[in-house]
Amino acid sequence: MKVGLAVRELHRAEKSLARDLLKVADRHHAEHEIHHVARDIAQWSREHVRLLAQAGEKYGLSLDDDVPHTSGPLAPLRAKLSDVTGRLAPPGLLLLADLRRLHRKVAGLSVDWELVAQGAQAVKDTELLELAQKCHPQSLRQLTWTNAMLKVHSPQILAS
Repeated sequence: MKVGLAVRELHRAEKSLARDLLKVADRHHAEHEIHHVARDIAQWSREHVRLLAQAGEKYGLSLDDDVPHTSGPLAPLRAKLSDVTGRLAPPGLLLLADLRRLHRKVAGLSVDWELVAQGAQAVKDTELLELAQKCHPQSLRQLTWTNAMLKVHSPQILAS
């Protein structure tokens, strides 16, 4: 059964997204909405990682259920640099690049949730299917947020 492989990949992708959201939150500390919402929705991915680690046990997987609460030892430096540079053009372009990267990552994650849900249905794993039905909508909300932030910030940054 390859459902375990899909669960492992989804777990890896959620963990990576949680870390990236925290890094973006720190790097764009001066953009308050980016900073606070990115931290909030990183929490969803952290919870997904925990739930996927539990679900993976059924497939013989030993997945780490821990995702750090910070983006690492450079978090304070990223935040301070963001405060100092504010909304200058290069940081604006960096914001667009970060949002674009997040958007693509979450889009892939959404596909992964769909694959896991389809696999769970095929093997009649109702618990995994319920997990996908619970978590996938949150990933879609993350995708909607990244798309909205790209639309809000790109005109001003690109026209400047």
